[in-house]
Amino acid sequence: MRSHAPSLVGRDLQLSLLESALAEARQGRGGVVFLVGEAGVGKSRLAAEAVGGALGSGMRVLRGRSSTTGPAVPFRPLTEALMPLFRGGEPLDDVALGPYRSVLGRLIPEWDTGERESSSMVILGEAVLRLLLAAGRGQGQLLLLEDLHDADPETLEVLEYLVDNLEYTPVLLLATVRTDFSDALDLAQSARRRGVATLAELPPLTRAQVEEMTAAHLGVDGPDEVPPAVPDRLWEDSAGSPYLVEELLQSMIGAGTLVQGVDGWRTVGDLRRDVSSTLARGILRRIDRLGAQGLTLLSAAAVLGRRFSLTVLQHMTGVEDRTLLSHLHAGVAARLVIPDEPAPDWYSFRHSPTVEALFTQMTPGQRAELARRGARAVEELHPGLDGDWCALAAGLRCEAGDRVEAGRLYADAGGRALAAGALGSAVTLLSRAEELLAEAGDPQARASVLEDLLPALAEAGDFARAFDLAEDLHALGGAGLNAVRLATLHSRLAKVAHTAGRWSDGNRQVARAREVLATAPDEATAAAVDVTAAYLALDTPGPDRTQHAEKLARSAADAAERHGLPVVACQAWELLATVARERDPEESADMLRRALETAERHRLPLQRMYAATRMSGNAWLAEGDASGLLAAREEALRLGSVNIVHTVDGILVLDAVLRGDHATARSAAADCLAVARRLRLAPVVRYVLMARATMEAHRADRAAMEATLAAFAEWDGAGSQEEPLSLGLARAFCALLEEDRDLARAELRAVQALEADNPSTYHLGGIHGLVLLLDVLAGDADRTRHEEITATAMARMRWNRQFVLLADAVLLGREGAGPRAVAAVEAALAAAEPYPLARHLGLRLIADAAHQDGWGDAVGWLRQAEHYFHERDVAAVTGACRAALRRFGAPVHQHRSGTGSIPRELRAQGVTVREFDVFRLLAERLSNKDIADRLFISPRTAEKHIASLITKTGAANRADLCARSAAFRE
Repeated sequence: MRSHAPSLVGRDLQLSLLESALAEARQGRGGVVFLVGEAGVGKSRLAAEAVGGALGSGMRVLRGRSSTTGPAVPFRPLTEALMPLFRGGEPLDDVALGPYRSVLGRLIPEWDTGERESSSMVILGEAVLRLLLAAGRGQGQLLLLEDLHDADPETLEVLEYLVDNLEYTPVLLLATVRTDFSDALDLAQSARRRGVATLAELPPLTRAQVEEMTAAHLGVDGPDEVPPAVPDRLWEDSAGSPYLVEELLQSMIGAGTLVQGVDGWRTVGDLRRDVSSTLARGILRRIDRLGAQGLTLLSAAAVLGRRFSLTVLQHMTGVEDRTLLSHLHAGVAARLVIPDEPAPDWYSFRHSPTVEALFTQMTPGQRAELARRGARAVEELHPGLDGDWCALAAGLRCEAGDRVEAGRLYADAGGRALAAGALGSAVTLLSRAEELLAEAGDPQARASVLEDLLPALAEAGDFARAFDLAEDLHALGGAGLNAVRLATLHSRLAKVAHTAGRWSDGNRQVARAREVLATAPDEATAAAVDVTAAYLALDTPGPDRTQHAEKLARSAADAAERHGLPVVACQAWELLATVARERDPEESADMLRRALETAERHRLPLQRMYAATRMSGNAWLAEGDASGLLAAREEALRLGSVNIVHTVDGILVLDAVLRGDHATARSAAADCLAVARRLRLAPVVRYVLMARATMEAHRADRAAMEATLAAFAEWDGAGSQEEPLSLGLARAFCALLEEDRDLARAELRAVQALEADNPSTYHLGGIHGLVLLLDVLAGDADRTRHEEITATAMARMRWNRQFVLLADAVLLGREGAGPRAVAAVEAALAAAEPYPLARHLGLRLIADAAHQDGWGDAVGWLRQAEHYFHERDVAAVTGACRAALRRFGAPVHQHRSGTGSIPRELRAQGVTVREFDVFRLLAERLSNKDIADRLFISPRTAEKHIASLITKTGAANRADLCARSAAFRE
């Protein structure tokens, strides 16, 4: 029997696709192909054919495989794939990599300088791409990554970047993925939807294809020469899996139920046996042929994992070189193991059932002893347990029954992953460590793990799990945990509560931490408690919360400097920068630069991300530039910081609203809320609801705005940082779009009262710009008041600046400085350029003053505003602009457009745009005078429109017409 069929059966379409993709890569048009199918369907065999074709055409082949040995280790398959570039002795033009060379130190040990220029997976992805291009030999490259379903989150994040950027390179990325649910499968399907990758699905073989494959393996001319019972049994037991077809055939032959004679193949006895046991026995028979020593070697290898190092295997078994290689070559010939080509010292089992079969013939004691020897070998050969050796040693110690040591090793591996910003791997490794140490009853070691696990869970958004673990803090304290460690744990849990927006819970944890430290004072631990307390103070309602938070943060920063606490220092400087922003942007920027430099110097990717995000937020406030926020979000996404990703998403929703991109804002808000509500990220939920209420207000839809603000209140909106924005950006603007300036000013007075009771670090609520303009227009603010507000840093923020400049223009006009007033308006319009609604509303607001004082182009400004608000169906402002134009003696243009806003049924009945404006107001059962006031028309005109509507719609009377209007609103 042949070990492989001479050709792949049933895979012609996929082979053709791969041949075409390889040919295009050689021509400089690379791409991505995902081979997707169930286990054993032939993905690896098809990938091997692609490798053969690539090598035959002179292409370079780089191969890596994900591992199931222990928890996933960051970047493992990528490192395996890239390492051959540094083994062959060929010079590599690393000059072309420029600054990306040091970034690749995360993957290439030879280039690891110990520094981390950037923790962004985007930067790392670009570095890998440049390395692939630099390593090109003019014939194209095939990057094969197998078993991607087992890949770590960080590898997938880098691959996502590669997938989007390989199209115009001579590189083909080929990846194998199982159909089981996984992040890798999500990546493949998403890439296919975006049109940047091909997804080649490998279905099970058909009955005819199973028969063809069987004939090919048995070396006969066709299915007619195979005993009928054989394909029947294979089809029934394999379900079309090529792997099971091969293994079952091997088992039949090994068991003597399928034999070859002079007249061809024939069956002996009953083929109907249990499939799993038949398969296992078939594999074990092949292993038995290797002899007792071969069985011992492969058993030891199985304990190491599906993929194993020859050096470690030799060290744990004591077998000399010649014997070891002899048995391995025999294992290869028996189709049990295969060389792991990217790494010459490594081999792997051909299929996972081989490992499982080996386990069946070992007693628990034998398996534990082999694991113990394997762990000892790994630790002796790799004393530092760098890379994935630590996780492997942890898994082996666990298998050996040494659960405490296994827990400590998992904790070490998880701590390294957290320090490197690999949150997904960190949570997995640290969770395993916590479970083992909890079972072992080691409170000190478990507490050490919780110090890393709690913040990792918070960043990953798993607050429920974090608070569940908090239940054990009291028990740990009772188990003799020292005061410093217990206080640290309470402080970490307080930080989790702050991230979740649960300031009451956070303050309770801070109080407990202080109680513990009172019994054993420690300044360094107290600094960590202080900085967490500072963040909570900033969010806890109270008139002095800003000053209290600043005092705590300053104390923490000073202590961090004395005791060398870089994380505490970064957190303190970030908060101080937020508070300083309102008095001096440069001081704020200096503090953030200090935090960023500290994070980079101490290789703290998460803290670097936080500092960069705050810098980007300052840039957005200063000039409305969201590009930095997008970059910060990308880095947070690569690191797995759910909190920062959705925090930035909230700001981007508000940015879209202020820019008038309501479609984007609505979609982004819905996506963000769906996740933030599920994770109970209260600050994010409040911010997005505030942004959505602002959107409804800017559409002049008061009912929708109030409904959204009601939902906002349910998330502890009262006293929150977001509450002033909900009044200033939403309710005040809604009042202005209803032409009710008195109500708008009342809402802004409410913002001022809120700020007095609960100072906010959010500065777009209107008290630094819009309220000044409205007060100047009302005659309640003079030049002195204008200068007081202009002197503040908040008034220079772009959103506020447009209103401050318009207020200046009105004052200048009153002072008789017409040309200067016009220049101020031009500056205001430049500042308002990203914000179309605010821009045109500002023109509407100043037009009367300009006309009265005889400066500027009041008529032109009103025409711009009237056209804008008419197009957006804001009837009150449109009507006010038209009425003002009439007062100024300017002709009012009739609009021929705008009928698209009228429902089809009414449009068919001949209802005009103006009649529809009246029709909508009838739902509120207003009088003719009220309707006239709303639309800035005469009561007589309103009466005529109503009479026309009754005729056109066939309504019985005015009451019937009102009922129809209400029905349309619903």
